[in-house]
Parts: sequence; C-alpha cells; structure tokens
Amino acid sequence: MIQQKPSIKEDILFLLLKIAIFLILLFVMFFWVFGITRCNDNSMDPAFKDGDLAFYYRLQKEYNNADVVVIEKDNGLQIRRIIAKAGDKVEISEEGLKINGYLQKETNIYEETLPYVEGISFPIEVPENEYFVLGDSRSNAKDSRIYGTVKIEEIKGGVMTLIRRRGF
Repeated sequence: MIQQKPSIKEDILFLLLKIAIFLILLFVMFFWVFGITRCNDNSMDPAFKDGDLAFYYRLQKEYNNADVVVIEKDNGLQIRRIIAKAGDKVEISEEGLKINGYLQKETNIYEETLPYVEGISFPIEVPENEYFVLGDSRSNAKDSRIYGTVKIEEIKGGVMTLIRRRGF
C-alpha cells in the first residue's frame, strides 16, 4: 500500500497550528509563571541599576531574608531585598540596622542604613504573612522605612536573574 504525501496546504496548516500552540505556551509562561520588569531607578544599586531587566518567578510563595523580590507599591513595580520576615523585630537607628536585637553587617551594602524622617517609627515587629524590604542603595530607596511592611499579596515574585541592558 502506497502512502500519499500530505499536500502543501496541509503542511502549512500544520505549521500554523504548531506556531499557535507555541505562542499560547509562551503567553502562559510569561503571564502566569514568569514575569519581566525594568528597574526604573538606582534604589538597588549596585546589584541592579537603572535600565536593567529583571526576570522573576511568579509562583514562588515563600521567601527568605536576602531574597530579591518584585513588589507592587504606589501603582508600580519595585525591586527590593527582603530584610526581615514574620515575627522578626526590626529597628533602624543611628547605630544601623538591627534585627531581633542584633546589629546587621551586610557585606554587599555600601551605605549606612538610617531611618527616614517622614517614614515609619521603629522598632517594628513584622506581622504574619508580611515582609520588611529595603533597597540596596539605602540613602535614596523608597522602601519599608517609608511605607512599612509588605504583604505577601504585594510580592509579585522572586527575582531569578537580571539582564544588563544599559549601553545597547
């Protein structure tokens, strides 16, 4: 029995079906599983700089101290570092950053951690299902020192990687 070759029309329809399935999978991956955002300021300098692209994982629901996350605050996305989680007591004074009474020595932070005048008052205990976040550039970051703790619902995902896009 001789098998007949598919026609060009059938080949084109099959190719279009493959492309459609690929585009649907790509759409699902980037709108429900992964996300991408642009760093719009230097509040995470030197780790992230203005113009960098951050890829994040939306399905992550548990975070640890030092994790970099994308949060939604002030009608926009921000990249921040988790400093304390539920049950931790955070205090920021002229001495620096204290968590649970211990002065923190952060190796990748090159500026002093000081409270803002217009921000929240310290000490603060982080409530259940909330996190305390700070920008790495402590002198010019709008973070939990101003708007308080961040609810788990405001965290859009954990940053997986970044792409330096400046200079292209």
